[in-house]
Amino acid sequence: MRILRAAEYWSMPWKNGGGVTTEIAVSPAGAALDDFDWRVSMARVESGGPFSGFAGVDRTLAVLEGEGVILDIAGRPADTVTRTSAPLSFPADVPTQATLLAGPIIDLNVMTRRGRMTHTVERVVTSAPTDIHSVADATLILCFDGEITVAGAAPVRIGPRDTLLLGPDALKWRLEPVRTTTMFVIRIDRVAAND
Repeated sequence: MRILRAAEYWSMPWKNGGGVTTEIAVSPAGAALDDFDWRVSMARVESGGPFSGFAGVDRTLAVLEGEGVILDIAGRPADTVTRTSAPLSFPADVPTQATLLAGPIIDLNVMTRRGRMTHTVERVVTSAPTDIHSVADATLILCFDGEITVAGAAPVRIGPRDTLLLGPDALKWRLEPVRTTTMFVIRIDRVAAND
């Protein structure tokens, strides 16, 4: 188990130069935008426009703050993503245009290298203790708001925008929100050689 504190995240320009991304975690450590296996980040989107393209990458987007965004992804009907809608998965290497619903948003982006890794993203809003099983190659729990205590022999508290990074230890982790809390559970798995 590793705790990634929000104060320690680092920011970098978007690939297309249109904004700034705050990187939460990347694998392998220190990987650049063209050679990561997986990457989790947040971005503030000030205006509509084209998304950066990432060849051979699958992406999931969730809205953390703001009213939301309409994504016009080539080859499919437009999708609206808001703070309450399910995270949206789509290929990061097809032309995608964003139109903001009403002002800036902050979004969560999860990207995995197609053919190497897969991922799922789940939004969980809870005020009750929640058990998370860490069976994926990497499980990340982003505490977006509120605070969560991770139960154990030495309980640990994670605050707003902190992330818990778990390995494939097959353990059950008890997360106890201090109050109603929104968290995102991200599971990342390596693709088996025969898949």
